Amino acid sequence: MENQKKNTLKDYFSFGEVLGYFFRKHDPNRKSTFNLRMMHGINKISMLMFLLGVIFLVIKLWTRE
Repeated sequence: MENQKKNTLKDYFSFGEVLGYFFRKHDPNRKSTFNLRMMHGINKISMLMFLLGVIFLVIKLWTRE
């Protein structure tokens, strides 16, 4: 257990990789098929729905009486 880094709150809420997935440029060297495009589309929709659900739950918890 040596050299184990302690996670901070910033590490848990870093959305850089998620945003990079949504806004990346098209790579002309990568082969694109219909199945691959559909898979990435479904992944984007599911990540967006998950983030909206988390935001909804946080707002619901903050506005509880």
